[in-house]
Amino acid sequence: MDNSKKRIVLITGAAGGIGSATVNLFHEKNWLVIGVDRAKFSGVFPDDGVFVQADISDPTQLENIYQNVSKFTDSLDAVINNAAFQVVKPLLETSVEEWDAVMASNLRSVFLGAKLSHPLLKNHGGGAIVNVSSVHAVATSANVGSYAASKGGLLALTRSMAIEFAKDNIRVNAILPGAVDTPMLSAHLDQARLENLALKTVIGRIGKPIELAHAIYFLADEEQSSFMTGQSILVDGGATAKLSTE
Repeated sequence: MDNSKKRIVLITGAAGGIGSATVNLFHEKNWLVIGVDRAKFSGVFPDDGVFVQADISDPTQLENIYQNVSKFTDSLDAVINNAAFQVVKPLLETSVEEWDAVMASNLRSVFLGAKLSHPLLKNHGGGAIVNVSSVHAVATSANVGSYAASKGGLLALTRSMAIEFAKDNIRVNAILPGAVDTPMLSAHLDQARLENLALKTVIGRIGKPIELAHAIYFLADEEQSSFMTGQSILVDGGATAKLSTE
């Protein structure tokens, strides 16, 4: 297929578990993919796309990312804000620097990224933004207060962006992943805790990255979700449907 007719998506956090699965899915669906991550991409990035190694929490680097994007394309069809940073410690032990680092990666980057991506989305007649929030935005646990706050803020930002960008035919939605088999999750939980976590879902297991990628694709592809904007979809194996007292 002629590359000029392909839709183009930008995905942050492209080297992570959910990110890399999303990169591969969009590529399989015949999109051109621009991936962004501060880590190197493990594996082979689609040869018709572009991978930019940079830190979205740094405003200057974020501007440089979009300068590189503008060299590759004058329009975008979708932006997936998937990159995230987590500090696991009690709030009383969380430093101002750690709090700010979480907010810069998880919330401020989406705000600044929206300002930078908006002209490219508008230039093609509209598109979609999908923000990857977290189940912690609606039901959380101890020692992830900064992360939960950033992901809760992302839901409010999603609604505001949806309202303001509707006139330009840009839909903005969010997904809220529950426990998913990613390096971020396994870095903080041993095997026994992972198995216990799986039992607390209704489905009885933790999610696979590709399952979250399909939810992201559903919201990005207007053929499937053209009448959806400002919405948040929980993809958590039913964890939040179950009473904690059960």
